[in-house]
Amino acid sequence: MRTACCAAAIVLAWTCAATAADPPVGALGCSGCHATNAKVETPVPRLVGRPAAETLKAMQDFRGSQRSASVMDRIAKGFSDEEVQAIAAWYAEQK
Repeated sequence: MRTACCAAAIVLAWTCAATAADPPVGALGCSGCHATNAKVETPVPRLVGRPAAETLKAMQDFRGSQRSASVMDRIAKGFSDEEVQAIAAWYAEQK
């Protein structure tokens, strides 16, 4: 019984340690093109600190082919609405 309680406590502690600061699935892949360091010069817009609504709108436009891109339209179609919302919210919280 004690082992089960310890295991449950470890799982609970690990779950509680996961915070809003943890990136959602897919978010880290964005940094391959969207620089996270403000000192990096890039023509690709930064996502860090960008309002979530702007990122959501851009992703919707890419997915619906209202906004052209070399690869972003195909990338955007690979995410569910929930994933896009989570990624946009997470990047908006980053500083």
